[in-house]
Amino acid sequence: MACSIDSFNHLWKVIEANLNKIKDVLSIIGLAYVGKVGLQVIAKSVKVVYLYGLARALGPRDLVSEYGRWAVVTGSTDGIGKEYARQLASLGMCIVLISRNLDKLNQVAAEIEKEFKVETCVIQADFSQGRDVYDKIKTVLEGKDLGILVNNAGVMLEYPMDISEYNGDRIWNHVNINIGGVTMMTRIVIPEMLRKKRGAIVNISSSSAIGPLPYMNIYSASKIYVDYFSQGLRAELYSKGIDVQTIIPFYIATKMTIFSDKLAKNFLVPNAQSFVRSALCTLGRSPRCTGYWTHEIQHGFSTAIPTWMWIWTGRILQLQLRKDAEKKGIAPKKETKQNVVAV
Repeated sequence: MACSIDSFNHLWKVIEANLNKIKDVLSIIGLAYVGKVGLQVIAKSVKVVYLYGLARALGPRDLVSEYGRWAVVTGSTDGIGKEYARQLASLGMCIVLISRNLDKLNQVAAEIEKEFKVETCVIQADFSQGRDVYDKIKTVLEGKDLGILVNNAGVMLEYPMDISEYNGDRIWNHVNINIGGVTMMTRIVIPEMLRKKRGAIVNISSSSAIGPLPYMNIYSASKIYVDYFSQGLRAELYSKGIDVQTIIPFYIATKMTIFSDKLAKNFLVPNAQSFVRSALCTLGRSPRCTGYWTHEIQHGFSTAIPTWMWIWTGRILQLQLRKDAEKKGIAPKKETKQNVVAV
């Protein structure tokens, strides 16, 4: 009996020693994680103060002298694209407006010329049509002192939906516009910028690229392409005088977020004018940012959490936004057990 007790005591001491080692290892891992998050908080705080405090107080630089005379803006008749066109024009740049609606293009061009006294050029192009639209764009842009390209044209699902609701147009529009448009427009302007050894390319990604986003997953996947493409391109061009900037915004109050009133009535969600005014001050000062101070804070929290938590919270949020779209009659009612449980 005594022998059995001694054996158990010995076994327990071995187990306890191993448990203490595991506890020590977990403590070290915990401290390392806390340290990592702490450093992220400090870095993000410094970035917010610099980009959205000091840099904004200084305002945009002389973009014409630094980059060139003409700015090309895709998706330029509404929302963020229209504001980029207007605010670049206010800084003295001539504007090439690219969009699919000719009437809107002419209207925006007339407004810009009248208000800012700069030259404009309109190109009607529907990126959803694929590669055939780019020969015309390339021809029109030849000979222009191309300074800035804003790859803003993009498509998003009309409301959160699962893959069974996708049709062929929704799928191919994400490929042709969000992925193909960014890549082809960049390829068109690069030779002129390389020749001059100056220029800037601004690619509009999305906070949905931080991690997989259920019910918006095709949009999320297309925007991570934009982010990775931009980062790789920046590594190719940084020594050649060309700035490549990725903008990773959270929600902005535009027609793309009309499916939910929560997104239009939220201090975290700026309108297009406020957002672009802020984002332009970051050009040449940050190669990758959200463009707006509340978005930068949200980005800090979002990147600090594990991927599974991002997916889980994203799923709940998108299902809530789907309910908003259903109440407004934008989305058809889709009563499923999945919706009932999550909401």
